[in-house]
Amino acid sequence: MYQTTIKKAVELVGIGLHKGSPVRLRLEPLEQNSGIIFYRSDVNVSIPLIPSNVVDTKMATVIGKDNHVISTIEHLLSAVYAYGIDNLRVIVDADEVPVMDGSSASYCMLLDEAGIKELDAPKKIMRIKKDIIIQEGDKYVKLSPSPDLRYDFTIKFAHPVINQQEFVLEFTKENYKNEIARARTFGFLHEVQYLRSKGLALGGSLENAIVLDDKKVLNPEGLRFTDEFVRHKILDAIGDMSLIGMNFIGNYEAMAGSHDLNHKLTLALLKDAQNYEVIELVSEKTAELEKAYA
Repeated sequence: MYQTTIKKAVELVGIGLHKGSPVRLRLEPLEQNSGIIFYRSDVNVSIPLIPSNVVDTKMATVIGKDNHVISTIEHLLSAVYAYGIDNLRVIVDADEVPVMDGSSASYCMLLDEAGIKELDAPKKIMRIKKDIIIQEGDKYVKLSPSPDLRYDFTIKFAHPVINQQEFVLEFTKENYKNEIARARTFGFLHEVQYLRSKGLALGGSLENAIVLDDKKVLNPEGLRFTDEFVRHKILDAIGDMSLIGMNFIGNYEAMAGSHDLNHKLTLALLKDAQNYEVIELVSEKTAELEKAYA
């Protein structure tokens, strides 16, 4: 297998979740070994996608450089990772990525429009060699060795619609598109009201999030999956784990995981080179991986 980028530049305009203002997003091809690079066109600042550039994880994954940030990158990155794209320039003209419908489905469609182009350099994959766990109370995220890639996520909410949900994604690009990409972000009405009082979530609406009151889902169309909540948590986790800089082989497991725990997991993974090995796939038997990203 070889590294990839997109065949052509593509763009869209959507609303930013927190400011509520239109944001133009453009994706452009990059050469081999470039990685994923974000660019704020309004302030002329490039921000490479690396864990050390993460500046906030409270409500979303936020990267920054030179006092400029780009927020809510995880939904876009989730789709980019699922498509196995190694090199990409992401241009935005504001401090956040458009939220679209709260899922990554729009980004999958954008990548389908762009097409995938193979480059001359071998694709690099990180193989997990040791168990790595980040635990805070009864919440944890974990990576463990495995011959394939699987995401196993459990959530618990004291809410009659959610309760406890678990979903296991046997990762392939098609499984991602069919089972994960359409799952929307969610929040509770009292949280939305509080955030708006602080000047946040101004772009949030029933058009781009599942909103719940104390008893029910407020969206008139209801849910896309009965367990849409935990599926979206997997969507987020896939985007967050892309910060390691390449696709990986191993199992990801979480109980009530979060952006913050995922970020700490990537830091712990990369801190010790004994935790992983980077392999170039030209010299490896790649039939399973080629199937996963077909």
